[in-house]
Amino acid sequence: MVHTYEVLVDIQEYAELSNKRSRIETARYEVDAETTRKAHHTAWDHAKVDYPKATEYDVRVTRMLK
Repeated sequence: MVHTYEVLVDIQEYAELSNKRSRIETARYEVDAETTRKAHHTAWDHAKVDYPKATEYDVRVTRMLK
């Protein structure tokens, strides 16, 4: 059975390699998947496409919506 999950992804992006400053933001995705593990991987794939310059992705499946 496929459910809709809310998944939050914290994205960290460094401006330059020599610069210690970074930009951190959170993206929210609603993902249709059979399991939380598949929702996790799907959201991670979406975040990599949406934020290709990011260096770190922290994915959290927060709740089942339906």
